[in-house]
Amino acid sequence: MPGWKFREGRIFAFIDLGTNSARLLLVRLNPNGSHTVLSDQKEPVRLGEGEFNGRSLLQEEAMKRTVQVVTNFVEMARLYNAEEILAVATSATREAENQAEFLRLMKRSAHIDLRVISGREEARLTYLGVANSVDLGGKQAIFVDIGGGSTEVIVGDSAKYDFLDSLKLGAIRVTSTLLTPGAEHPVSPVQYEAVKEYIRNLSVRTVQRVREFKTDLAYGSSGTIENLADISAHMFLKRPRQRDDVLTLFHLKSVMKHLCALPLDLRRQVPGINPYRADIIIGGGAILEALMETAKLKEMFVSSRGLRDGLLFDSLVLSGLTAETDSVRERSVLQLGRSCSFDEVHARHVTELALGLFDSAREAGLHSLGDWEREMLEHTSMLHDIGSFLSYSNHEQHTHYLIRNADLLGFNQDEIKLMAETALFHRRALPNRGKYPDYAALDKGARAIVKQLAIFLRIAESADRSHAGAVAEARFATRSGGKVLLEIVPHRNCDLELWGIQNHRSAFKKVFEHTLQIELVEKGPARKTKSA
Repeated sequence: MPGWKFREGRIFAFIDLGTNSARLLLVRLNPNGSHTVLSDQKEPVRLGEGEFNGRSLLQEEAMKRTVQVVTNFVEMARLYNAEEILAVATSATREAENQAEFLRLMKRSAHIDLRVISGREEARLTYLGVANSVDLGGKQAIFVDIGGGSTEVIVGDSAKYDFLDSLKLGAIRVTSTLLTPGAEHPVSPVQYEAVKEYIRNLSVRTVQRVREFKTDLAYGSSGTIENLADISAHMFLKRPRQRDDVLTLFHLKSVMKHLCALPLDLRRQVPGINPYRADIIIGGGAILEALMETAKLKEMFVSSRGLRDGLLFDSLVLSGLTAETDSVRERSVLQLGRSCSFDEVHARHVTELALGLFDSAREAGLHSLGDWEREMLEHTSMLHDIGSFLSYSNHEQHTHYLIRNADLLGFNQDEIKLMAETALFHRRALPNRGKYPDYAALDKGARAIVKQLAIFLRIAESADRSHAGAVAEARFATRSGGKVLLEIVPHRNCDLELWGIQNHRSAFKKVFEHTLQIELVEKGPARKTKSA
């Protein structure tokens, strides 16, 4: 990309060289703590092809095509002026008797030092990649990643892992050792059950350890699990897989029964399947089914994150650009806001004001919303102005679009929709089902929540209209006769803010069925100084 000028920031490349595929994640780490994905590439290499039949030797052709792919990745990273290229290799390379030869070839051709990591380190990085992209809500989860040569099993919560293991089970390995003879033909129920029994025997100690922990959730990552979930969605939901879909054991069993009954040429035509994986999908599926059965997992969430994302997270922590103590939702919201160059001081002040309004309104009996709705308001308030990155005119519409489409980590689709609609209505019109189809698509309860949260957000936004922190605090109170007061605690002259807040009286009355009176008070227990 000759002549391309990047904005200030450090560029890193992360290469994950697996047994089946090679992946490149190219990112810019920005000074404000955000990061920008410049490229996310995946290429099939089948490095482990033919390795697991007898001696563990990487085959010459497999090494050649892998080196070529990695060389292309490195050239791409250098075109972007990557400051550092971190490349790690997993199962196929770490077990190869000719590992040294392969590493020399990689060094000579791609000019990088390929770092071979242990199975436990692979499990740790996979855990970091997945756990830091989902909201576990304080729960403990099982994480399963099925690669071409190994399967990583982890138990942990959002803060730490409690158990790491790596099994010598993978889609290519199982296929090569147990399914290669007659691979183009259907797999009989007897043969498939024998494969699962082999997997159960090899994983018995790992499963015993996993079952010692109290776990509430299960997450699966890797191309194999994603593809099985894709097939399941097409088969049972009659549509492509969506982010919040789960893969149930019941559906997985049906999928595997269907795949086993087909010869390879027809397997490649199954709706949702990646044709490139058709020859190894039964081996990978057998691993997943056996593990879910023995670990007593009825369903599994599916993540597209993995080892390369763990490498990124490690780098963010080491660079001091993120804190391990931040929740995945907080990191994701800050990442989006900073990527849009938002006014972070203003966003944080509006959030503080909005939460104060929410809490005082609950104390005043104006609503009965709980902690979840409060959290949705908090994250929406942080992002309410990010649409200004595209254009200030109608920026609430741009904010709506960005929240809906930015792939915020840790949130489910219903939460993202609710946040987007709340942000949309923080200015001007109240929600209207006839005019706004996305709002109309929400259920009745969600629409009511949006209306109330939008009022708090629009008052908070007006209370910092000048972006100067003129209003120190805003809170609701009730007086005799059922009057609702909005008490404004000034930090300095806030006439502009008061004028803006006045414009929300009508909307407040429609939503909360109370007439709003605004008072300017001194900081402390509501001592009136001036009526507005």
